[in-house]
Amino acid sequence: MSYRCEVCGKALQRGHRISHAHNVSKRMWQPNLQRVRAVIDGRSMHVRVCTRCLKKGLVDKKVRRTAAPAETPTA
Repeated sequence: MSYRCEVCGKALQRGHRISHAHNVSKRMWQPNLQRVRAVIDGRSMHVRVCTRCLKKGLVDKKVRRTAAPAETPTA
């Protein structure tokens, strides 16, 4: 599985770390990907999505159903 957003395609970026003395070494920037359960084509699936796409609302998150709380008798 590649380190890429499945909505916008954002992926790793590579560059150089440059010190004050101008020593150059390689480095990578990784997108902030989250594994989210989303509704795609009417089915719920796990997808890896960057946080920017989540904030924009480009992903329809699947809402998990929980059991209804037990009713307490009122006096």
